[in-house]
Amino acid sequence: MKDRLGGILYVGKARNLKRRVTTYFQPSRRQKIAQPKVAAMLDLIADFETIDVKSEAEALLLESRLIKHWRPRYNTLLTDDKRYPMIRVDVESAMPRFRVTRLRTSEASRYFGPFAFASQMRKTLHAMRTEYGVLLADASPTLLPDGRWQLYGDIRAELYGHANVVSESQYRARVEKAIAFLEGESRNWLEEIRTAMKEAAAARDYEKAAEWRDLAAAIERTLVPTRKFAALPQTEKNDAAILEELRQVLGMPKVPETIECFDISHISGTYCVASLVHFSGGRPDNRSYRRFRIKSFIGNDDFRAMEEVVGRRYTRLRDEGRPMPDLLMVDGGLGQVASALRAFAEAEIAPPFLIGLAKKHERIFFADGRPFLDLPEDSEARKLLQRVRDEAHRFANTYNADLRSRRIRESVLDDFPGMGPVRKKALLDRFVTMEKLRAAEVEELAEVDGIGPKLAEELADFLARV
Repeated sequence: MKDRLGGILYVGKARNLKRRVTTYFQPSRRQKIAQPKVAAMLDLIADFETIDVKSEAEALLLESRLIKHWRPRYNTLLTDDKRYPMIRVDVESAMPRFRVTRLRTSEASRYFGPFAFASQMRKTLHAMRTEYGVLLADASPTLLPDGRWQLYGDIRAELYGHANVVSESQYRARVEKAIAFLEGESRNWLEEIRTAMKEAAAARDYEKAAEWRDLAAAIERTLVPTRKFAALPQTEKNDAAILEELRQVLGMPKVPETIECFDISHISGTYCVASLVHFSGGRPDNRSYRRFRIKSFIGNDDFRAMEEVVGRRYTRLRDEGRPMPDLLMVDGGLGQVASALRAFAEAEIAPPFLIGLAKKHERIFFADGRPFLDLPEDSEARKLLQRVRDEAHRFANTYNADLRSRRIRESVLDDFPGMGPVRKKALLDRFVTMEKLRAAEVEELAEVDGIGPKLAEELADFLARV
């Protein structure tokens, strides 16, 4: 769902999109909508865009990806950093293990997934241990004096039905078969499972037959092919034409292929931060976004904050020999524009083409003394400037909220028994944020120095409760 400027309001999925969307706009339905947030969204919807997918798994994965990419204001689920799980294989290890992860942290490993159905994926992974004799994350193989490996030192050596002492080449053959299975070569194993299911049913061992049936379903659901989708563009308009229109209305000497915009965010003078967003070719370039904490003062002074972050940004670009943007925009009016100009003068840097966009009347202010400019509401150039400014505003507010909540969330670790400063630092060094720490699997927690398997399980349970 999109607003009149092409901004994405909401991403959703349904087996029958027409039926679901229609229910929102039926008069009787609208009267029953109790959530003010949903009612407000309906008044903003101006357009719809749809994508057809081939399976439920594709729908789940694509929905999650689009929400995390665009962060629509009316989506409340899937907006955190938690992702669908993958299977990681450390192929360069002497004895590769198959483990569950949600983040790609090693270029030397192979990753399979993500998988939309986590419980089915886990059931499949545990079945692979029995079928192929591979190691999962809970295994700690031991190197023997003769160069071979002992896979397990407990009852598991007998449970899984494979030789427990193997050479690296023998184990590598098992790994290759398991990887081939994850790549889609599952027909033979599925046929064996279905045969076993029928035999159990014929012997009236219905409980065992149900187990085989559930395993077959888990494997099929886990390995259902899913396509890779590129992120949706935010608008289908001709970007080159819009940029040319922007050049003309602003009187610029060249087309603004690169645009940067600053916004300041604070709450009553506390947690004062700034954001910088970067658009290239009319589209957001998320990798070039930057966030700033205000360092030169404490308090509420938007003009002083703007002067600081503009000076820091472009002094660094000059010192590193990197190009200036074609167009620099600040969120605000003449005061913010003047603050940006002072920063360039102080650093003795020639400023790029500079404007301010004030929220009131969406008025454009110029740095060269020209009168302000009001563009018509249907101007594509105006809509582009609004998108850039609104994105900077969203990014700044998100950073501000992150800082405020981080202090609260990180203090939660202090309440966990046995969590000293060394372990706390090791966890935060590994996972960086509390969101990623909460999303980590028990096996990943156990890999951190000072956090063993038992403590990892206790920590995962603790984080799930608080």
